[in-house]
Amino acid sequence: MITPRRRPSIFESFNFAIEGIIHVLRTQRNMRIHFGVAVAVLVTALAFDVSRLELIALLIAIAFVLIAEMFNTAVEAAVDVASTSFDPMAKLAKDIGAGAVLIASINAIAVGYLVFSGQVADESSRLLDKLSEAPAELTLIALVLTIALVIALKAFSGRGSPLRGGWPSGHAAVAFAAWMAVTLVLGDTEHRFLVSSLTLIMALLVAQTRIEAGVHSALEVASGGVLGALVTLVIFQGFSA
Repeated sequence: MITPRRRPSIFESFNFAIEGIIHVLRTQRNMRIHFGVAVAVLVTALAFDVSRLELIALLIAIAFVLIAEMFNTAVEAAVDVASTSFDPMAKLAKDIGAGAVLIASINAIAVGYLVFSGQVADESSRLLDKLSEAPAELTLIALVLTIALVIALKAFSGRGSPLRGGWPSGHAAVAFAAWMAVTLVLGDTEHRFLVSSLTLIMALLVAQTRIEAGVHSALEVASGGVLGALVTLVIFQGFSA
């Protein structure tokens, strides 16, 4: 006679759920990234003293992303168990799960922008107003100087080539120099924060592709980004009227 399986207690059910969360955090890089961003967003929300409704919107968006990532992980695990060889339908199931995470992430970015854009723009407007009254020609000077410094540092370190590999990352340096230049050249325009945010996202994507391609390490990319941004900032601050 088969003994019926005992139903887990409420305490055991909570324990299983927490174990599932911990497993996803341990095994899924994207989940760790989402979780880290969520913590940073909540800390920023406290620092800017957002309203209760804004905080609710942020919490819902964060929960949406984390839940979508966990469902995507569960779908991938179930598909891997069910199929031992390549199956177009298995790939489609994984792609749909990844698409759900993408939609949730885009929604979270939109909510975060709507909540923080005005406050961040107000906080940074004074500094940007002082620096933005500069001719656009400074952008070209900053980019050329950034490239020259990257080549010099690569020659000094003896690693990589001028266009590939080595310290620091030239692609990241130019991308972040362009972001800083765009931010400063825009001046006190209505859509400055939006354009600056989009340019920053593009610079981050450039940096990520260099790491994903195995051309640069995270340190090389980070140092290149800091170099490009600082050089551009110094040029604009030193030579703006």
